[in-house]
Amino acid sequence: MTESLDANYARAGYHARQQWGARPALLLVDFAHAYFDEASPLYGGEGCRAALVHARRLAEGARSAGVPVIFTEVVYQPGGADGGAFYAKVPALACFEAGRETQKLAEGLDRLPGELMISKQYPSAFFATSLAATLRWMKTDTLVIGGLTTSGCVRATCIDSISHGFVTLIAEEACGDRAEGPHKANLFDMSAKYADLVSTEDALAWFAGLKAT
Repeated sequence: MTESLDANYARAGYHARQQWGARPALLLVDFAHAYFDEASPLYGGEGCRAALVHARRLAEGARSAGVPVIFTEVVYQPGGADGGAFYAKVPALACFEAGRETQKLAEGLDRLPGELMISKQYPSAFFATSLAATLRWMKTDTLVIGGLTTSGCVRATCIDSISHGFVTLIAEEACGDRAEGPHKANLFDMSAKYADLVSTEDALAWFAGLKAT
């Protein structure tokens, strides 16, 4: 390829911005204690800690504006009998066996009464769950996604979100990964093909504007 990456992507029309809807929901993907426990094989370090701070701000802003907040968790039967090939591929997923401290929602991000928790066994929050049907029932048109990790369950959920017909926004500061390279590369690719990247401040301002209308 003789042209620059930016020129090539511009010629393809990648990174085009979408028309956001009027009925968003905020989806916070897999903010599990496993990513914050230094003894855990899934410990994510500063990238995950920073994402948690922004996720908390987004949740507070969404609630204030009446935007639904939905959480996801990975949870397996002890021994991983319901984890299939994914559990067999990644031994560290044992952190998400039911009853383990590492499986629980991370400290500092509270789930309020009435807020949904989508339980899953695979990367996408949509795969083999009720999420799509629930969003349709709520008449959601735009899904704002933050979570852990950017290169894993966030990306998988993002692709399935647009595949289900939702305008998809990635709250980039509320996404985290254990390494900057995979984090940045996957944000770039999601922006190019599947979603708009949105800062925490812009998302909060948008939520507040929706409340005012």
